[in-house]
Amino acid sequence: MSSKKEQLASWIDAHFDEEVGFLQQVLRVPTDTPPGNNAPHADTVAELVKAYGWSAEKHAVPQQTVRDYGMESITNLIVRRPYQAGGPTVALNAHGDVVPPGEGWSFPPYGGVVQDGFIYGRAAAVSKCDFATYIFATRALEALGAPLKGALELHFTYDEEFGGLLGPGWLLEQKLTKPDFVIAAGFSYNIVTAHNACLQFEITVLGKSGHGAMPETGHDALQAATRILNAIYGQLPELKKIKSKVPGIDSPTMLVGRIDGGTNTNVVPGQVVLKMDRRMIPEEDPAAVEAQVRALIEEAVRGQPGIRVEIKRLLLSHALRPQPGSEQLVAHLQQNAQTVLGELIPAQGTPLYADARLYGEHGIPAVLYGAGPRTVPESNAKKGDERLALEDLRKATKVVAMTLLDFLGA
Repeated sequence: MSSKKEQLASWIDAHFDEEVGFLQQVLRVPTDTPPGNNAPHADTVAELVKAYGWSAEKHAVPQQTVRDYGMESITNLIVRRPYQAGGPTVALNAHGDVVPPGEGWSFPPYGGVVQDGFIYGRAAAVSKCDFATYIFATRALEALGAPLKGALELHFTYDEEFGGLLGPGWLLEQKLTKPDFVIAAGFSYNIVTAHNACLQFEITVLGKSGHGAMPETGHDALQAATRILNAIYGQLPELKKIKSKVPGIDSPTMLVGRIDGGTNTNVVPGQVVLKMDRRMIPEEDPAAVEAQVRALIEEAVRGQPGIRVEIKRLLLSHALRPQPGSEQLVAHLQQNAQTVLGELIPAQGTPLYADARLYGEHGIPAVLYGAGPRTVPESNAKKGDERLALEDLRKATKVVAMTLLDFLGA
């Protein structure tokens, strides 16, 4: 390891208690999405970074745009750290919005409790941990006092759970940023270079209510919805036959995640709403898949008396595909992870989707890397007792800091 990289590691070790304390503070401000009132968290983070002499630009998405989108408030942050001319601009992106805590917690979900080498809380592993990773990696880099070329940007955004269009998508569309490279929130023991696309629909099946004693007076929306369910789940064997060539990604998937409908036990259901999710492998064409799924739904109830269907797209998240330049990110992250972790970490795809794809859609090479375990289930992400091993936070911060030095060191 070079002496500069040893200095980075030493600085991170010396300031690690402070880093854990910072993470506790950002975990303690709730950002449940829905409802998605996320501006207060951004205000907290902007205030915290003032202690480092930094100014966080606050980019508030217009209120009506946010409400039309189904959330309450979004303020995205950019912290710009310009250095000498002649180097690249590297952006680090983590998202602060989270799914609600749900059940099954033995620790307070917004407590930031540290116990037995772990920190517990909603977003401890995905992805408020990387607010800490990226801020302290940047602080370590600047504490070196070595000449740096280019610029570093910290993007803290608040729309990953709803798809990212008002998070990184908003910053890019408003031309507030155009970095040369992006590292987005991920896990310590692998680098994600590609991920699935995701299509989500809300399907409203409309019939006509009727008395349960005289069902012939109504048109049963639930019976029609059952035909749609059978059509969707009947497709699964065919989807299993489609295989991705990207390591870490297998086949497309499809499921109905929520069903609402009916009036009462003794009433013919006049309306049923299904919410469905179709994951697409990177090789699939999202427009073609959307057309196929819409046709599948419509065909399932065609000719059913008194039944009509409304299909509303909730989300179309494109796949992340490697862009030219992403191999440089992979090479440096792998080399530095080998030094810090003592093992070669894989670079692969994931069946999840993330907002990093939005950088890729603008031709910017982006990979996912940050603090966390080897797999999502180990972290309890989106479940009770979400947690992060503090040593993984320490190690990821070192790997990111060393990688920043590789790109920005003069």
